[in-house]
Amino acid sequence: MPHSAFRPHPWHGLSPGPDAPRTVTAYIEITPFSVIKYEVDKASGFLKVDRPQRFSALPPTLYGFVPQTYCDRRIAALAGTPRGDGDPLDICVVSERPIDRADIILRARVIGGFLMVDDDEADDKIVAVLEGDPVYGEAAALPPALMARLRHYFETYKLEPGKNPVRIDAVYDAERAYEVIRAAMADYSAAFNGAP
Repeated sequence: MPHSAFRPHPWHGLSPGPDAPRTVTAYIEITPFSVIKYEVDKASGFLKVDRPQRFSALPPTLYGFVPQTYCDRRIAALAGTPRGDGDPLDICVVSERPIDRADIILRARVIGGFLMVDDDEADDKIVAVLEGDPVYGEAAALPPALMARLRHYFETYKLEPGKNPVRIDAVYDAERAYEVIRAAMADYSAAFNGAP
């Protein structure tokens, strides 16, 4: 089995997975226990402190990104926005068992997503379930209460008095999520591998 002599960069050095877009590799940056917003440092690949969570809301699921994806012009075209947010594609992963640490990778089965716009930039959130999870592993959709909790978190996590740069324009199914993942993989290839 091939291996790296050095730790690969989570964004550039890991694969999105052989079954992408249906089942993807997810690199987890924060957990439902995180009161600090961590984010991968794009230059080094280490987790860095982005900011403390502003208010009392904590992320309701594991949260990270799909490696070798990028939100650029194809993602913007799907969202109908002027541009993508210039980050890897975000993913929320549901697990019945609590996972209390970040800086891990896992396999996740994609079931849907949110078309989120943040300051006029496309910032989709893919929704997935932990592969093999005994409760959610075979689910085709999440319970409405959990989807509402996720939506509420993203609609309010940057909220300030008199200002909210975030809106969710749509909730979509697995087929649309696959299209979004393919577009983000193509945006990555164009930006980093010289593909058209």
